[in-house]
Amino acid sequence: MTNSALNMFMELKGIDPNFVDAWGKPAKISDENIRNIINKMGYEADNDDSLTAHYLEQEKQHWLSLLPPVAIYEKHDTYTLDVCLPIDYVTDDLLYKITTEDKNDITQSLSAIKFPLIAVNEISDIEFQCYQIALILDLPFGYHSLSLYEQGNDEALATMSLIITPASCYTPKSIDQGKKVWGASVQLYCVKSEVNWGIGDFSDLKTLLKNTAETGGDFIGLNPIHALSPSQPKQASPYSPSSRKWLNILYTDLTTVDELKRNKALQTEIDSDQFQDQLTSLRETDWVDYEKVTALKLEILKALFVTLNDGSVASDNRLASLQIYVDQKGESLQQQASYDALQFKFLAENPDSWGWPSWPEAFQSFQSEGTQAWIKNNKDEVLFWCYCQWIAELQLEEAHQLAKSLGMTLGIYRDLAVGVGKSSSDIWANRSLYCENISIGAPPDVLGPRGQSWGLPPIAPDQMIKAGYQPFIDLLQSNMSHCGALRIDHVMALLRLWWVPENCTADKGAYIYYAVHDMLNLLALESVRNKCLVIGEDLGTVPEGMDVLLKDAGVYSYKVFFFEVATDGGYISPSHYSEQAMATLSTHDMPTIKGFWNCEDLHLGRELGLYPDPVAYQQLLENRIRCKQQILDSLHGHNRLPGDFPRDAYITPMDKTLNFALQTHLASGNSALLSLQLEDFLEMDQPVNVPGTSDEYKNWQRKLSKNIEQIFTDPDIKTLLNKLSQARNGQI
Repeated sequence: MTNSALNMFMELKGIDPNFVDAWGKPAKISDENIRNIINKMGYEADNDDSLTAHYLEQEKQHWLSLLPPVAIYEKHDTYTLDVCLPIDYVTDDLLYKITTEDKNDITQSLSAIKFPLIAVNEISDIEFQCYQIALILDLPFGYHSLSLYEQGNDEALATMSLIITPASCYTPKSIDQGKKVWGASVQLYCVKSEVNWGIGDFSDLKTLLKNTAETGGDFIGLNPIHALSPSQPKQASPYSPSSRKWLNILYTDLTTVDELKRNKALQTEIDSDQFQDQLTSLRETDWVDYEKVTALKLEILKALFVTLNDGSVASDNRLASLQIYVDQKGESLQQQASYDALQFKFLAENPDSWGWPSWPEAFQSFQSEGTQAWIKNNKDEVLFWCYCQWIAELQLEEAHQLAKSLGMTLGIYRDLAVGVGKSSSDIWANRSLYCENISIGAPPDVLGPRGQSWGLPPIAPDQMIKAGYQPFIDLLQSNMSHCGALRIDHVMALLRLWWVPENCTADKGAYIYYAVHDMLNLLALESVRNKCLVIGEDLGTVPEGMDVLLKDAGVYSYKVFFFEVATDGGYISPSHYSEQAMATLSTHDMPTIKGFWNCEDLHLGRELGLYPDPVAYQQLLENRIRCKQQILDSLHGHNRLPGDFPRDAYITPMDKTLNFALQTHLASGNSALLSLQLEDFLEMDQPVNVPGTSDEYKNWQRKLSKNIEQIFTDPDIKTLLNKLSQARNGQI
């Protein structure tokens, strides 16, 4: 392969072989690794002629399309647009018709030759010229379309999407004016309560919102609540979902669904001693039993769906409401519902049918004839799964409305995962959008010398643009509904993602770049429309300039105390954190405060085989002692601890005084947002997730140590929460 062919192809696909590694040194990906990635993208990497032909075909289509598929602009009074025209058209007066989102038409007559000529090419013996047209327009924010016509001809020569956005994301007025807020974060499934069915649910969320608001908090932060796979309940990671657009139906509180209120026989069954004993058993476990919880909830959901179709007047009204929902949500809901239905069908036929790649070929995409025929013949089965999504979304919406009625600044704070699993419904329904034989991850760094591969296939940048960014828009609209803030996991994905070829280690990957300015502008538009503040999880290696882009776009940074270390090894004072940020002590991939202090994560990691080298393990322990000493020094230096509190990390245990002092210390910082984990209120030591493990540890199953009814009545916790509010208000 010649360098010119390879370089042209890399430029076309956004592949950059050069990057700065985690140690700050320039690094370059070998041609061999680049070719492997290209092969996994579905192209013949070792065939110069093939790659060159693909490049030339894409170039040809660019010129023949006349207009790009989409153009995204921040709102101005003038918009420049590249228009490619056959030479015979460049002197003609052409009609530019813009249809705005609210169906108003704006027309202008322009001649391309009056504007700057920026490129020329010959396609099939016809000369094409590209002009940079300037359109002087007053366009509102939103999704518009622009069509190009010959004068007197009603058939458009070309049509494109024209999107006008604000310059930055939404910030609530009170925060913009300097209010500092705090909230509690939780993995919703791990919530224990006196009434749930062994897994946290949306009614528990309402309880958390009420209690948090009463103690001065302004939000509850959730792990991703994306749809998982009900047919495979053990696949419980919220960061490897089946769909990022739909909800995990296990979070539905079935006791509040209208159909149950009308089904006396089902109520009697649920109230029976036998059923209640099941619930008690599920509630009292320290780990979520996903298989039993899922089986129980699905059994009742199917009974509720039967009630929905019992022919009563009440059922007819509810069915009508469900149908409106189905019509509004369109094909996307049909995709999710059909996938869940088919997954149960194929698992019943073959226990090894773990996802669409293992299904019969005729069903391996939503659009296939086999799938569509099955959907047509199994409408009730598909409608059942639509029903499950409907009642889940109704309850999430109720929780959001409750938060608003309580006057909470943000209310619900949701989390958007960076991708979906390979066997997901999202990929099944959008096969052409994803590179299925590639996984996103991270290059080697200090904590992971071989890098990371997360098993999540990436969206191809060129396919995203070809689709007019609609998949990204749909994703934002889904996740910004029924909440006041959205955290974007691995926000660097808006700029670039580390692609790892299938069956390779992560150090064999490379960065692929996306149109970051377009993505940020779309993020701003949906943020403003939904009045949803945006937090970007910007941990790890941040490319030069990306922090400025995010800040200018109104995206809040993510400051994790344990990572905010100065050059001398000490912890940066939270008073020096950026105001446009969310501060937190820990994350779902890190130990709790108590676990960190007691080195529980290191001890557990050794037991699980993550630290096989005894010398490296000892170095980690010694480094932890140094970190603990720096924390003690910082807390004493800021007068966060009593004067007689021990100052030597070697002999100082983690107790309530130290735990709560650390949380109050962070609350006194400069960042506008503060998120603290319920686990740390409860002084828990076990992690919810151990990165680098799957079956070795019960990831995403560990529950809270107390019921939520007990948490907010605990005198010590109430004192802590009061201090958090005082610290946020600058009173301590």
